[in-house]
Amino acid sequence: MPSRPAPRARRLQGRRAARADEGGANLREAILNATARLLADRSFGDLAVSDILTAAGVSRGTFYFYFDSKHDVLAELVRRAVAQGHQAAAPWLANPADPAAALRTGTTAGAELWRASAPVLRAIVDNWRTDPRLTALWLEQMQSFTEATIAQITADPRALRELNGVDIPAIASALTWLGERLYYLAATDTPPFDDQDILVQTLVYIWTSTLYGHDTQQSSGQ
Repeated sequence: MPSRPAPRARRLQGRRAARADEGGANLREAILNATARLLADRSFGDLAVSDILTAAGVSRGTFYFYFDSKHDVLAELVRRAVAQGHQAAAPWLANPADPAAALRTGTTAGAELWRASAPVLRAIVDNWRTDPRLTALWLEQMQSFTEATIAQITADPRALRELNGVDIPAIASALTWLGERLYYLAATDTPPFDDQDILVQTLVYIWTSTLYGHDTQQSSGQ
């Protein structure tokens, strides 16, 4: 059976919920928004809680009421960005008749998301190995994309025929992490992937060639 939160943790969760109900969610959002803005100009390692307090206009007590640490703030920002990433991938995950076109749509949306959320996503990619909490967070989030890819592959006879016995979880993981790396290079303005057209074309080519073969890509006019 899943463990129940300790009494102190339950009381804290209750107080946080009560504060949010009273309009405290605005303070929580202020902290999150301030942190995202600050990450545009400085590295996560150099960011102090005191910087966030000043930028958000909140007290130290208010900060620690909602978050345990700056890592906790970054984690929430990352979860939100990943949730948007899953929404971007929805066209392909809907088992479309034209998977190459759906991949192009989702990849383009993903590239735009990474650019819009670049400070937050750069922070997690640069720092996920520096702290056990961030390590667990990023591995969990990336695994969520891998599992969605596995589910889509195993539900698509075209992809199964193309892979023909290849380790599907390994392929899905490789494609997921490849996307993470190329999106990161784009978010850091690293050529040639600072050109969104090149980024999207490269990722779509690799995904479609791997999962469906060249014929699918050519038949969709890509």
